[in-house]
Amino acid sequence: MTKRTVRDLAISGRRVFLRVDFNVPLKGGKIGDDTRIRASLPTIRYLLEQGARTVVLASHLGRPKGTPNPDMSLRPVATRLAELLGRPVAFADDCVGPATEALVAAQANGGVVLLENLRFHAEEEKNVPAFAQGLARLADVYVNDAFGAAHRAHASVEALVRLMPEAGAGLLMEKELQYLGLAITKPERPYVAIIGGAKVSDKIEVIENLIPIVDTLIVGGAMAYTFFKAEGKPVGRSLVEDDKLEEARTIVAKAQARGLRLLLPTDHVVAEKLEAGVPTETLAVGDAAIGDRMGLDIGPATVTAYADAIATAKTVVWNGPMGVFEIDAFAQGTMAVARAVAAVQGTTIIGGGDSIAAINKAGVADRVSHISTGGGASLEFLGGRTLPGVAALPNA
Repeated sequence: MTKRTVRDLAISGRRVFLRVDFNVPLKGGKIGDDTRIRASLPTIRYLLEQGARTVVLASHLGRPKGTPNPDMSLRPVATRLAELLGRPVAFADDCVGPATEALVAAQANGGVVLLENLRFHAEEEKNVPAFAQGLARLADVYVNDAFGAAHRAHASVEALVRLMPEAGAGLLMEKELQYLGLAITKPERPYVAIIGGAKVSDKIEVIENLIPIVDTLIVGGAMAYTFFKAEGKPVGRSLVEDDKLEEARTIVAKAQARGLRLLLPTDHVVAEKLEAGVPTETLAVGDAAIGDRMGLDIGPATVTAYADAIATAKTVVWNGPMGVFEIDAFAQGTMAVARAVAAVQGTTIIGGGDSIAAINKAGVADRVSHISTGGGASLEFLGGRTLPGVAALPNA
């Protein structure tokens, strides 16, 4: 962790612009999961304890495409945040402009203000300096606690930093960078990476970046079928990316060249349709009896092999489920992996929304070291990319 943090900044009596990630699931004004709101609480409370005059919170929500959309308003988030903080949270109907500046200025000492959705202005995603200047007028100090948005060069995470006299990382951002940084620079060994999910294309950079670092690479989920087809095995109607077959072969070749232990499923649960209640069968991978069915979960022999590999680990990174875990008939592999990860005596890092949902469904979220709030950002970080929102922050 080489960046200046909120602990290095003079906070007392000053207005603090805190970029948070309140991009929560929202339907009909109801918040489906408040994990990201809760994750911001330590930094907000720290700023208030340090005597911040006003904490000005800013976030995006969804993809309103640069125009106001009442279905993506952050107003319900302000209500929930007030409940969690146990104090009032003022809501600004816009994130910039004279009315917003007046609302912030009118706050009593220790006030908290949540700005309306940054992405209601197209200038946010276009990283327009004039828009960043409008945000800069609201505060004296900048803190970025939105790791989930750090891979985007947007006005509130990139241009704004250069306009503020002082800037640093929030406590959540600091924790994300410490754990994910550890995973690619100084992991304790044995180091096991578990990569699942639907598409190889989403994970190629991560896998290629991890091949030189990890001791064991476990692959599961629908993405495994691209590897199987590349090997000439029957895959039925399983999800395959035909344009990624060569990349799959390259990954296998690189793993073999390094002597890396690469584990792919050896058996799987197949069904004719992706829905609850359909008949299922467990087959060996490569068994032509799959016919025109599709593979929807790893099988029991694979679960045993994966759990054995995970049990030896001192560092584990997991991103992506092993099957369609939203349906109980195809959730057994993912649940077993979640329990195996939770039992590890070492550092365990979970990234990606589906993996987080799986850990929560398995009831073991409190037994992992770190749950990353930034799905896309954590993938890009583990893939070796520089995140604009991190790069913009001053070094310690």
